[in-house]
Amino acid sequence: MTELIERMLRHDRLALSRLLSLAARGSAGPDVAARLPAPSQPARVVAFTGSGGVGKSSLIGKMIDTARRHEATVAVLACDPQSALSGGALLGDRFRMGSRTDDGVFIRSLAAVSGHGAVADHLELMCRILEVYGFATIYLETVGAGQGDIAVRDLADVVVLLLQPETGDDLQWEKAGVLEVADVIVIHKADLPNADHVAAQVRAALELSSARAVPVVLVSAKTESGLEELWQVIQAAPLRRSPDAGARRELLRLAQDRLTDRFFQMRDDHELAKLVEAWQRGECSADQVADAVLSAVARSCPEL
Repeated sequence: MTELIERMLRHDRLALSRLLSLAARGSAGPDVAARLPAPSQPARVVAFTGSGGVGKSSLIGKMIDTARRHEATVAVLACDPQSALSGGALLGDRFRMGSRTDDGVFIRSLAAVSGHGAVADHLELMCRILEVYGFATIYLETVGAGQGDIAVRDLADVVVLLLQPETGDDLQWEKAGVLEVADVIVIHKADLPNADHVAAQVRAALELSSARAVPVVLVSAKTESGLEELWQVIQAAPLRRSPDAGARRELLRLAQDRLTDRFFQMRDDHELAKLVEAWQRGECSADQVADAVLSAVARSCPEL
């Protein structure tokens, strides 16, 4: 592992690919995370999300070209849905992203399990590996996302939501979910009729439901209109991730696993049995019993 990391830091793309494979399988985890140095400069992590067929891959392909015109290196982690029946995934998003393969571009396809917020597992660690490697921009592509698929917000600095004309009525823009966490909204396929009308609907919905100023940009990957404006809007957005956010979440996961193990080791504990009985009788609230359980677990761990 140490050798792989050292090779990756020397910009060995084979070592980079190997580390990403280990991370994607869950075989790296805290071991790699603990050994990675701080990046020389933070990457801008941009998530593109939206329903299936809205054109995320095609737009990312054009945004890769835009990034390179601005001399920014760019890596892409593209999430494809994994079959619940076969466990397989087509991993075909990259074919819509064009054929640019210079040293400043890296594209990796990943399988995303249904129910995981439209993103692949271990995506945060993979982003950190790419950031340490030195990519200035990291694009994340979710699978076709529904209105409740907002997990990507915790991973990205900027969430770009793609909508398109002729899909739904005015009520669609009022529904809660991913619209509320978007930092930029793209009306994609703006060469289609009614694109301006859809943009007006979305702006009106945002004025009613959000206190944030969310840019709405009309873009067409087909005609390449709006790409430069979208690039500038993304670059102007503030970085949301804190430098230690990933490490904090990894520490939280480790603590949760530890607490879970301790909890089940206490299943015959008299104090815990009394807590369960009191909760079942309605003598304490969920918050009270949770605090009591945490206190009981802490007392069972002398090292804490």
